[in-house]
Amino acid sequence: MPYVVDFTKVSTIGLESSPVAPALAGLRANEARYFKNKYGHDFTVEPASEARDTVDWVHRILQEERALVISSRPLEATLFQVENIKWAYVFYESGLSVNVLYTLDDPGKRAVGFKLSDGMEVPAELAPRFKFARQKSKLAGTIRGSFFVIKGEY
Repeated sequence: MPYVVDFTKVSTIGLESSPVAPALAGLRANEARYFKNKYGHDFTVEPASEARDTVDWVHRILQEERALVISSRPLEATLFQVENIKWAYVFYESGLSVNVLYTLDDPGKRAVGFKLSDGMEVPAELAPRFKFARQKSKLAGTIRGSFFVIKGEY
């Protein structure tokens, strides 16, 4: 069942099995606030089991672009379009968030982003390959993030 993420009252709904559930909920709320403020879009997620096509699309990009397989279980996902950008998010039990920014009219502006919830370790599959920058968030504490540019067509 789809769930509109409330960034004024942070909730762990759908993320309870994560060992860093409050921080992951803050990270998810941080994304919801961004999309509401920038685009007027309500950030809605659904259980990963109901968003299989979205999870598979993100995993295909990770596999084909960088031979990456995320070992953590996906909990929630979303896929939507604002303006000319297709966005996908997958939130994992470990506290990891993976997003895909995929412009529809400019292949030069496509990327995969990784965000780590406060309190989680860098996943083993990402640690040797990516450097993570830190940013502060009122909703999520310290977020560590990294990204790579997508070269292929998806």
